[in-house]
This record gives sequence, C-alpha cells and structure tokens, in this order.
Amino acid sequence: MTDPLLLRPSVVLARKYRDLGLWRDESPPADLRRWARETPDAIAITAARGDSGILHVTYAEYAEQVERFTAALRELGVGPGQAVAIQLPNWWQVNALVLGCARLGAAAATIAPSVRPRELQRMLARLGSPVCVTVDRWAGFDHAAAVAEIARQLPQLRHQVVLGEHVGNGQVDLETLLEQCSSAARDGDVDTSAEDPDSVGIVLFTSGTTGKPKGVLLTHNQWYAGLSQTALRDGVTSADVTFTPHVLTHAAGLAYGNLLPLQTGGRAVMTDSWQNESGTSLVEAAGVTYFCGHPNYVSALVSEANKRNTGLPALRVIVAGGGSIPVKLGTDVHDAFGVVMQGGWAMTEVAAAVRTDPKLDPPDWSAHSDGRPSPALEIDLRSAGGEISRERPAELFVRGAGVALATIDRESGDVVVLGEHDEGWYDTGDLVVPDGRGGIRVVGRAVDRIGVGWMIPAADVEDALRGHPDIDDAALVGYGENSDKPCAVVVARGALTIEQVRDYLDAITMTEWYQPTRLERVRALPRTSTGKVQKDLLRRWLRGEADLPQS
Repeated sequence: MTDPLLLRPSVVLARKYRDLGLWRDESPPADLRRWARETPDAIAITAARGDSGILHVTYAEYAEQVERFTAALRELGVGPGQAVAIQLPNWWQVNALVLGCARLGAAAATIAPSVRPRELQRMLARLGSPVCVTVDRWAGFDHAAAVAEIARQLPQLRHQVVLGEHVGNGQVDLETLLEQCSSAARDGDVDTSAEDPDSVGIVLFTSGTTGKPKGVLLTHNQWYAGLSQTALRDGVTSADVTFTPHVLTHAAGLAYGNLLPLQTGGRAVMTDSWQNESGTSLVEAAGVTYFCGHPNYVSALVSEANKRNTGLPALRVIVAGGGSIPVKLGTDVHDAFGVVMQGGWAMTEVAAAVRTDPKLDPPDWSAHSDGRPSPALEIDLRSAGGEISRERPAELFVRGAGVALATIDRESGDVVVLGEHDEGWYDTGDLVVPDGRGGIRVVGRAVDRIGVGWMIPAADVEDALRGHPDIDDAALVGYGENSDKPCAVVVARGALTIEQVRDYLDAITMTEWYQPTRLERVRALPRTSTGKVQKDLLRRWLRGEADLPQS
C-alpha cells in the first residue's frame, strides 16, 4: 500500500472543509512569517529552563531560528514524506523543529522524553525515521547513549542529532550544525514550495494505556480546524499569553504551547520542569491569560495562588482536561481567579475538542459535562439498544475537519485511513451519555468497562471517592476472572477500610452495586505524562502481574 507518510485527504474532503472555512491553503510557517513582518518585536516565546533563567524570543528572532533549523534539516536530507523524530524536554527548540519540518513538507514525530529505548526503537522503526533529534541527558537518563544503542537495529536512521554537551561518536551536534547553516538560512528568498497543510505534518504516539498503542497521523489543516475554532470561541488574540504544563511533544503541549499562540500572534510560555511553586510564579510573572492543563495542575495553581494571596489577575481562560474534574475545583477556580473553568474532552486522534462554554453553561458545569463539539467536529452516540443511561452508556463516534487522517498500529504496522471506514466515523473507545444541554459526559472507556450487562459508571464513583475526607485520589478498576468486580485504588490518609468507604458511599446514597468490593492503597496513582491514570497497569498489578512505579 501507499507509504502512510504520503497519505492525503481526499479531494472531496479538502474542498468541503475549505468551503466551510475550516481548512486553509497555508501552514504554520506562514503564520510565523506574518507575525515576523507585522509585529517583529513582540515576544513569541517565553521559556523557563531549569536554573538557567528565562529566555524571551521575539517573532523576528523566532522566524530567523526556524530558517536555521530548516536549513539544518535540509542539510541532513530531510524532505517530503519523511518523519523526523523529536524527543526533547520543553525547550523552545521543539517548536522550531516542528516548524522546520513543516517548511520542508516533512512530518514532525514528537515523542515524550519519558519514552524509553524499547518503545522508542519501535516508533522509529515503524516510521522509518532518517533523523532523530534528542537531548544528551535529561532527568537522570542518558538519551544520546540510548539512541546510539538502538541505532544499530535501525538501518534507516541515518542521523542521530543531539542537543547538549555530551555528543557521542558518530552523532551530530545540533548547535554546531545550526551554526554551520546560519549563512544558508539568511541567503536568498524563502522557498515555500514544500509547505503543504494537507500532507502528514504531525505524528503523535498514543501511550497504549487505554487501548492499543498507535501512531496518529495528522495534517496541519486538521490542527488548524480545531484550534481556529478554539480561538474564535475563547476570543484568543495577539494579546493573549498561553501556557500549558504538559509536554510540548504531546497533543496538549503542541496545541497550547506552539500552534494556538502561533496562529493568533500571541505568546507561548513554557517550562521544562513544572513545580507547583515555580510554575505558579512563572504564570504570574509572564502574565499568562490562557491556562490549559490536567485538573491536577489547575488544582495546584489554585493552591499556590491562595498561599501567596494573589489572584493572578491576568488569567481569563482556564481549561481543565484529561481527567475527571472534582465538583469543588470549579468553585475553587472561580473563588481564586473570578474565572468560570472550562472542561472538555479530546484525544490524540482528534484535534478538535468538545468543550463546555462559560457563556452558555452554569458556572460549575465542567464538573458535570464535557461540553459540546466545535463546528470542526461531528459526534454520534451509538447504543446497542434501549435508552442511554449511565449504566448503559453509548459509544462515542466522531468525524470532521479535526479528526486525524490515519492511524498506524505501533506493533503490526496496520494502517487505518479514517475517512475510508464507516463514512469517516471514528470509534473513540469512550463511553458517554447526553448531558441534557446538548453536550456529552464521558463516563468511562470501553476497555475499562466494569460490570456485566450493566456497566458501573467508573468516573462517577471516582468523583464520589475523591469527596471522602481521607481520600486524595482514586481510580476504580475491575478485578476478578472477567474484571467485572470494582476495586477502589486510592491515595488515602490514615487507616481506611473497605467498610468505611462503603459506609461513606451509602451515606451519599450511591447505588449499592456501583460500590467497590475491594480497597487497595497506593502512595500515588500511576499516570502518563499527560495525567491519565494507567488503569491497565493497575489491573495487572491487582492480578500480581506487574509492579507499580516508585513515587
């Protein structure tokens, strides 16, 4: 079949979404050139890096750097139909590399620094990446040495590019390469002929914690569809300062730490190491107006702001996503910042989010709903029969201008072109119910289903467990022969028994058969880099087949 990196949307879809104004003829480097012309001295990036302080990059400097990175990638032979693997911490160079790939019509395969050699080798092999850009050492791990080791099994990997001081034999020092390409980047007119918003521009790998691990192939137009609607709904302009604590090499970081502020001419703020105190200080000092993060990050922001008795007056939009939102968090956000927090649903395969709307919904609605889809997304709730309820939720299918072009199974290499199946409808694997206001509420994942016949709404039970005065965090997972019995895995203070937990749930009148029949305590729930609880790991741990990471 056709190389998956050469896939493109059909001519019919391309025409349809352009006619609707959801796709365009330009890609992100065109945004950068526009702002470099119109507002060259405006700050494009504010980057906090460990003990090295804070770096500010103007749009003029950003455009110059991207041309250097483009020249460097061209020197390495990168061109259309290739994927450049990028595994770096939250440094501004990630953004420059993503745009450099777009300049050359190549795909940026962004990979979290937490991914280790076994999985990295599979990703590089699956994509046939000729170039891998990595950090020398980060968070106690020698990435450069690890890439050198796995490169022996990757004949297509022609260049190992390292950012940092410790560059191995046969590896390319990125800073030296950039310096050598500086003059080439300044010479002549900018050639934009390879820029293509309908080619595969981004490859993101799912973690495999809630389904089979896969690579997700997205075009820059699919990202534009989702983020342009976000900008319209939230009124994002060049005056906004956007921040997310998530890694820049995953979906949330790519969206809010790179593409959204670039589209609108605003400023992206990033830090390579989120700590509650220093992270909040960065948000305050940079005048962040738009904050998007997992509910745990939002909760930390509220806590730190309350400690220092500051309301972070610049904040006007707070979006919590990627996890269940406690009812109290919305109230806490409003009390601390005077902002109605938004909740939402998204996934790696869908660049257009479902979101609550503070202009239309009650102030605490984010704790009860994941919101409505944007014009870039259609949703279909499919039920096997009977009325949709929390015990019998529907399966969520989506299609539209913001849905990925294709997926590629990380293990088998099987490619699924989403537009060629079921009239473009994609099975998200999420189980949902209507929220009563034209939106949806996610109640669980199909692979995490607990119960036979009638499903236990795990998200609701987890929310209730977090309301217990001695429970800080909780996950509900199945155990037993068919994983059909509910076990509560909790982070708790003091002695706590299953009987006490059930008494508490009885007191708040929770349905008896929803309630956990087993209780396990842990120091911390295992989570992915994006904050998702690793429920598959918890299930294997309950069966005695795996150990939990030490916190």
